[in-house]
Amino acid sequence: MLATATASYQISTSPSANWMNATLTAGVVVIGIVAVMNLVGKKAKRRRRVTSLDESDSTISVEGSVIVTLPTWAIVASNEYFSKRYRSDEEMMSLAIHLSDRNITEGTGGPFGSAIFERHEDKCGGSYCTLTSIGMNRVVPLGNSTLHGETVAIQMAQRRLGTFTLRLEEGGGESPGLYIDGSDKVQVSKHSRKFELFTSCEPCCMCLGATLWSGVSRIVTAATKDDAQSIGFDEGPVSEESYQHLEKAGCAVTRNVLRAEAAKILKRYGEIGRIY
Repeated sequence: MLATATASYQISTSPSANWMNATLTAGVVVIGIVAVMNLVGKKAKRRRRVTSLDESDSTISVEGSVIVTLPTWAIVASNEYFSKRYRSDEEMMSLAIHLSDRNITEGTGGPFGSAIFERHEDKCGGSYCTLTSIGMNRVVPLGNSTLHGETVAIQMAQRRLGTFTLRLEEGGGESPGLYIDGSDKVQVSKHSRKFELFTSCEPCCMCLGATLWSGVSRIVTAATKDDAQSIGFDEGPVSEESYQHLEKAGCAVTRNVLRAEAAKILKRYGEIGRIY
């Protein structure tokens, strides 16, 4: 039964046209597994802990496995998110901020949203982006301190693409594409695909590390570390040197995009939400 669930979860990360149906299918499979587990729970000594009336907000605990889910509202709305072409930083950041806002409105996590986009060149010499994955803070609903918005988006993107890194060659496969130029700065191969992480707030120390190892070519942030800490969150040892290290490793950094809009979401959460 567990093998079936794993296969269905892999389907859920297929291209955007099938994203919603496949993910809902995975949810049905998982629910079926839970029902069987409840029937044999005393003998198998397995358990299911429900943290919300929303079925997708359940953490299913089975020996040797961890299951990460998106909220039902995100799955239902995903076709809208994935069907668009995105042209500007503001448009892409608006999605990340929307995810953070909706997440606290629905009571499905903390006030942080993230999205990963792939950049494509168009025939006129410009570029546009398509959505690869979304993520939002799921720490409290799923009982997992590592499920920040950035780490959820990274896991969903890598699962969808079937790879441990987003540093990929255009023709397929992981890109060796890092080299040192004359300024002792890491550069990315010109043939590498470009994935960009947009997040509604500057990452904590954990998520900065995850960004470094994820293989994204760029990170774009909205609200600041100070905005998050002003309502009680501890972002850990993050400094300007942290961002300099990202840039030296080949990850471009853009900050303060729609900061005011994102900071308002944090302030609202600070008045009604749980700080952890």
